[in-house]
Amino acid sequence: MDQQLNQEAAATGTFGCTSCGADLKYKVGTTELVCDYCGATNEIPQSEVAIEELDFEAHLDRASVAQDHMELNVVKCSVCAAESSLEPNITSSHCPYCDTPLVISSAHIEDILQPKSLLPFKVTKDEALKAFRKWIDSLWFAPNALKKAVLSFDHFKGVYLPYWTYDANTDTPYTGQRGEYYYITETYTATENGKSVTKTRQVRKTRWYSASGRVQQFFDDVLVPASQSLPQKQVTALQPWDLNNLIPFDAKYLSGFITEKYQVDLKQGFGHACRIMDGRISNLIRQDIGGDEQRILNYKTGYSDITFKHILLPAYVSAYNFKGKLYRFLVNARTGAVQGERPWSIIKIVLTILAVIGISALSYWLFRK
Repeated sequence: MDQQLNQEAAATGTFGCTSCGADLKYKVGTTELVCDYCGATNEIPQSEVAIEELDFEAHLDRASVAQDHMELNVVKCSVCAAESSLEPNITSSHCPYCDTPLVISSAHIEDILQPKSLLPFKVTKDEALKAFRKWIDSLWFAPNALKKAVLSFDHFKGVYLPYWTYDANTDTPYTGQRGEYYYITETYTATENGKSVTKTRQVRKTRWYSASGRVQQFFDDVLVPASQSLPQKQVTALQPWDLNNLIPFDAKYLSGFITEKYQVDLKQGFGHACRIMDGRISNLIRQDIGGDEQRILNYKTGYSDITFKHILLPAYVSAYNFKGKLYRFLVNARTGAVQGERPWSIIKIVLTILAVIGISALSYWLFRK
């Protein structure tokens, strides 16, 4: 019964205050829901359910995860196509990813994948805004007008972003070549004081040897974003996350925030995780080959004991306009780290280059004198 009520509340985005019945919202950094009307706090019961790693192969069958779905009131942006939850009783809103006004009438209840765990918001909205302004002030070659601009934070939103994490044992046989340096003495002719002279120099060469072997590695919590609404480079750069502090999913923590739906399924996510692991495996192979240089000719990785988690991670997301162009930024709502797009001042860059050239020319003139 509690689970059903939890899912119904998640769909509407509302939880009733035990004192006055008004809607409650999660109080950042606590385990409480707070009432904006009477100020009462309502404790969120802490679950003792363990955070489990789920079997990947068993869950590829969608029927096996039918019980892991929940309903969410979703609206889709007509410009960037991002699909995210909509708070109740909202008559107008903007997309947190591109600042486009949302067509509220197009909102609909959708059955989505329910995560098993999440990291609650820890950084408040005010703290995130301060972090962003500090980031703006630290930018090199940013237009002076940017720091004085009235940035629109009206649509500054707290968003739960969906992620997959994957664990896997890997076994990779390979063939390659190990390069070892050696030096030879080379004779050459040069002109000195108008005369031709013969000189010698050491020239580095590489001798190649065949190499083969296998590397084995266990990967833990390879993190893959399950949303395509934001630039992957920026989303990835929000790491690290304190995944050791994940708590069991409870819809109460979503109250007052936007929840992004999963756009990347379990199998697609693992394909992305394999590409992440592949980069690390290549480095392991090079270390195993040794020598001064390495060539990897062929390798094929086998994956076993694959497990996964589907989780939500908190961030503040916003878009702002500067001189007619849209810029987006994110704040890690656990650490306060900022990632974003920024404008550049061409005038500042040109003046800096001219200054460097001028200083170099002056230094050369003084040296000649």
